[in-house]
Amino acid sequence: MTEGSALGGSAGVHYAPRVPDAVLLSCHGTISDLSDLPAFLANIRRGRPAPEELVHEVRRRYELIGGSPLMAISRAQAAALEARLAIPVRVAGRLWHPYPAEILRELASLGATRVLSLPLAPQSVAVYNAAVAEAAREVPGVTIVEAPAWCLEPALIDAFVGAIDDGLRACAASWGEPLAPSAVPIVLSAHSLPVRVIAAGDAYEADFRAMAAVVSSRLTARGHRVEVAFQSQGASSERWLGPDLPELFGTLAAAGYDAVFVAPIGFLAEHVETLFDLDVEAARLAKERGLSRFGRAPTVSERARLIDALEAVARAALGGG
Repeated sequence: MTEGSALGGSAGVHYAPRVPDAVLLSCHGTISDLSDLPAFLANIRRGRPAPEELVHEVRRRYELIGGSPLMAISRAQAAALEARLAIPVRVAGRLWHPYPAEILRELASLGATRVLSLPLAPQSVAVYNAAVAEAAREVPGVTIVEAPAWCLEPALIDAFVGAIDDGLRACAASWGEPLAPSAVPIVLSAHSLPVRVIAAGDAYEADFRAMAAVVSSRLTARGHRVEVAFQSQGASSERWLGPDLPELFGTLAAAGYDAVFVAPIGFLAEHVETLFDLDVEAARLAKERGLSRFGRAPTVSERARLIDALEAVARAALGGG
């Protein structure tokens, strides 16, 4: 097995050539070639072609940040988990290649007959598990085990807090002075969804708020004000989850703060929603609303405590401890 596999294998990990169990990590997906952008956006829009101005704007964002590292980080997470479990671990994108069916066929070729669907979205497992289950219909002989929502896994909470601590230290250095916790409100952010999706029964908002409450309890104990916001709202005119970041920034500025720190705990890897929506757009909006200091936490990406969380979920789901 080599890292050079077109479907993203891992290097340096040895397991039996016919392994009955495997893990499929799934994420939103992203493109590596900007010529694929119209098709990718059409997938996101459930087959509806994106207007030319939207394609142009998203292209601008990808170019500004130098492309999305989402799949590279996700594959690194898979490699780290594979090293822990000593069974094949691969990554699929729900909305772009490699799709779940492609990866399931690869895992079946390795001898896997039972595959754990473990979404890299701990508060949004249902939609990812459904995509994997649907794909499994194309791959005879493979049974899917679905991981439950894992947003309250203790190691995951530790990973978020560790990333926040790292970000706060970096901000203190860049701002030239450490600010008292009471002077730095922390905004825990996640990707927004249309309100109609939640009204239809999706557990995303409830799961995220439950996860945020546990993270918040660790931070408020230190004296921080902690808020929840939803970012990266889509282009449709319907109502989306709120408050959004601009609204919350205005609230904080009106309360007398001049600093804000965003922790994107709704994301496990850096991508356009962090590198552009936060580092570029949110930083600008914060200053426009009177918050002169803006900082954010890095995503948990390849932190050891994140891999601990993934390992704990995988072992519990597969019956390995």
